[in-house]
Amino acid sequence: AITVALYVRAVRASEHSLSHEQGMRMILWVGAIGPTLILTALLLYALPAMRPHPADPGDLVIRVEGEQFWWRVAYRPSDNAPPLSWANEIRVPVGRTVVFELMSKDVIHSFWIPGLAGKMDMIPGRTNRLVVKAEKPGRYRGVCAEFCGLSHALMAFDVIAMEPAPFDTWLADARAVVPLPAIATPGRALFDAQGCGACHTIRGTPHAGTIGPDLSRFGERLTLGAGILPPTIDNIAAFIRTPQQAKPGVRMPAYPQLSQEDASAIAHYLKGMK
Repeated sequence: AITVALYVRAVRASEHSLSHEQGMRMILWVGAIGPTLILTALLLYALPAMRPHPADPGDLVIRVEGEQFWWRVAYRPSDNAPPLSWANEIRVPVGRTVVFELMSKDVIHSFWIPGLAGKMDMIPGRTNRLVVKAEKPGRYRGVCAEFCGLSHALMAFDVIAMEPAPFDTWLADARAVVPLPAIATPGRALFDAQGCGACHTIRGTPHAGTIGPDLSRFGERLTLGAGILPPTIDNIAAFIRTPQQAKPGVRMPAYPQLSQEDASAIAHYLKGMK
């Protein structure tokens, strides 16, 4: 509109030349005052949407923390229920408002579920909130939409929208801490011997590390490595031995000293937890 106005004004200028004062006044209005008024109107229109959304008692609050290059997920405790830690997957009930509390542990990430909601930045030292409501069951792909390092393109996640009753059952089961039997399987013995519990938690066992993803009920996961691989025994074993090959820049140390057989035993142990 501004370009058209300038063009029309220029055409008419040949018939009615402007004085210097009139020309300066026109430049002031077109180049400064006009855009300022337009931007002010747009800001006033957008301000209501920028206000923080206060969580209602019936809302499900899920905290998601971006880390290079995975997602730490925590379901806020409610109704005297304990909190639930998860990783790289988010299950939500259909038809219920979900408030995501988004933050970052290291660099700027961006939380994006194209099929459900727009992007929201995850900034160190700050909590942003994103309100989402899934209208139908399904599996929705999520990604990091802000370049965050070598494996930025390999930092994905899944949102699984479930009917309310199955979701409530899943959440109650997942929150329950059931001691796992101390069966001396080869996989568990190797998991203990390699010190995996120093970084990873498996609820119901002595393993309580918080540096890496929570591995409780790992056998339910739909993907491996934050949405990049199917969780087959071979893929899990390879990721344990050489995680940098699958995800460059990941902070998990490699275990090349493990044989393929030993790594597969640990993979079977993890895959069996549901």
